[in-house]
Amino acid sequence: MWTLIKHRIFQLILVVWGVGTLTFVLMRSLPGDMAYRIAASRYGQDSVDSAAAELVRQELGLDASWWQSYAHWLVDLMQFNLGKSLVSGLPVIDTVQHQLGHSVLLAFTSVLLASLIAIFIGVLSAFRQSTLDHSFLWLSTLLRSMPVFVIGLMLILIFAVAWPILPVAGFGTWQHLVLPTLALALSLAAVSNRVVRNNTLKVIRAPFYQFAAIKGLSPTQTFVQHGIRNISVPVIAFIGIQLVTVIEGIVMIESLFSWPGIGHGLAHAIFARDIPVIQGCALMMGVLFVLLNTCVDLLCHWIDPRGAQA
Repeated sequence: MWTLIKHRIFQLILVVWGVGTLTFVLMRSLPGDMAYRIAASRYGQDSVDSAAAELVRQELGLDASWWQSYAHWLVDLMQFNLGKSLVSGLPVIDTVQHQLGHSVLLAFTSVLLASLIAIFIGVLSAFRQSTLDHSFLWLSTLLRSMPVFVIGLMLILIFAVAWPILPVAGFGTWQHLVLPTLALALSLAAVSNRVVRNNTLKVIRAPFYQFAAIKGLSPTQTFVQHGIRNISVPVIAFIGIQLVTVIEGIVMIESLFSWPGIGHGLAHAIFARDIPVIQGCALMMGVLFVLLNTCVDLLCHWIDPRGAQA
C-alpha cells in the first residue's frame, strides 16, 4: 500500500508539471494578439484599440520572451503560487477554490447517480437473460454513442422546453442540479451498467458461487455473502477509469448549463487568454484525477477478498 502511495505522489508531481507546461505551450501557440484578447475581456470588445492592448502588454510583461515567462511561472509553482488572473486581477487560487466546490458537487452527485443506475440495471440484466437485457443493451449503446452535451440538450428540450418543470441553467437550488447531474450520469451509466452486468454473470457462474447455493444458502444470502464483494472490485476499478470521462464531461456540461464550476471557468478563461486561470483550472483537474484514482486503488485493495485473506 505504501508503495502505491509513493508511486501516486510521484505521479502527482509529474502531472502538475506536465499539465502546466502543456497548457503554457498551447496558449502561447494560439494565433492572435494575446494582449488584445485580454484587453477586450477587461474593457469590452467595443472599447479596445491598439493603445489599450499595448498598455496591457506592458503591464503584464507579455513582450517578454517565452523562456522568461516559463521560468517565472515555474518558480511561482514551486512556491505554490498560481499567480493572479490577467483579466480580473484576483488571485487564481481564490477563483479555483470557489469553482472547485461546485464541480465536486456535480461530479459526486453524477457518479453516485450513475453507480445506482448501473448497479440496478446491470444486476437486473444479469439475472434476467431475456428481452429486457437486449433492450438495456440497445439503450446503453444509443446513449454511449451520443456526446454528453447532446444528452444534455435532449434533457433541456424535454424537461425545460416541452415540459417546463426544471430550470435550464444557473445554480442556487437543488432543481438547478438535476439536469446537469442526470446528463452526466446517463452518459457514465451507459457503459458501466454493462460492466456490472458482465461481472455479475461471471461471478454467479463461478464454481464458488454455485457451491454456496448447493450448501443450502438462499439466493439472497448467496448473493450478499459471495456475490457483492467479488462484483464490486472490477466495477470500482472501472469507475476509476471513468473519471477521465467525468472530467471531460464536466467541462461541456458546466458550459451547457452555466454551472459555475471549474469547467465553465476554464472555457471562459480560454476565450479570454487568461493563462494563469487556465493553468490553475487544468492543474486542479489533474490533481483531482490523481487523488481520486488513488482513493479508488486503495478502496479496491480493501474490498478485494483476496487482499483481505492475505
